[in-house]
Amino acid sequence: MFTGIVKGVGEIVGVRKEGDSISIDIRPEFEIKDISRGDSISIDGVCLTVVNIAKGVLRFDISSETLKRSTLKEIKRGDRVNMEPAITLSTPLGGHLVTGHVDCTAKIVKKIDRGRHWIYVFEIPKDISRYIIEKGSIAVDGISLTINSCGENSFEVNIIPETGEVTNILKKGVGDLVNIETDIIGKYVEKFLTKSNIPQSEGISEDTLKRYGYL
Repeated sequence: MFTGIVKGVGEIVGVRKEGDSISIDIRPEFEIKDISRGDSISIDGVCLTVVNIAKGVLRFDISSETLKRSTLKEIKRGDRVNMEPAITLSTPLGGHLVTGHVDCTAKIVKKIDRGRHWIYVFEIPKDISRYIIEKGSIAVDGISLTINSCGENSFEVNIIPETGEVTNILKKGVGDLVNIETDIIGKYVEKFLTKSNIPQSEGISEDTLKRYGYL
């Protein structure tokens, strides 16, 4: 589990294809303390397991399912990726709960420089957009961000200077793809309500929830 507070970036120094999966080597450009083989690290928002550590380089295996759902299928030597070690019970929850299980990729359709901050607009699949709400949380390449506004298949966020400095987001431009993980709480609420005794024809509203005893 992660919080979406990226600790720094790492450089891809090796990529090897192994059947329908790949393994990658990453050299972190910041100090990562107490990392051992078997630990989980978020790489551009994807939860990966450390399988080897040698001379400051971390190795990860990436399955075909992860490649299919994320931007890691296009990873190459020289790329820089966001990194966040898994949280512990004593880790401050500065962002929001992030699992590292990517829902989809989204395309950057606008990037606006406002001097002290940047506006990004992303195009997202319609079947995923139902989990996105104005002022809700979302993970973009592993970065916990607040949604300014959202449309039928798009959403907008602000990037502040601190986020731009610590992460790789400002290296991304219009047309680039990013990994998206929507807020896990919304998914569980949806699953619970669709399996409840509320007829789908009635939809979900405050009145409906009161009528069926949920409020």
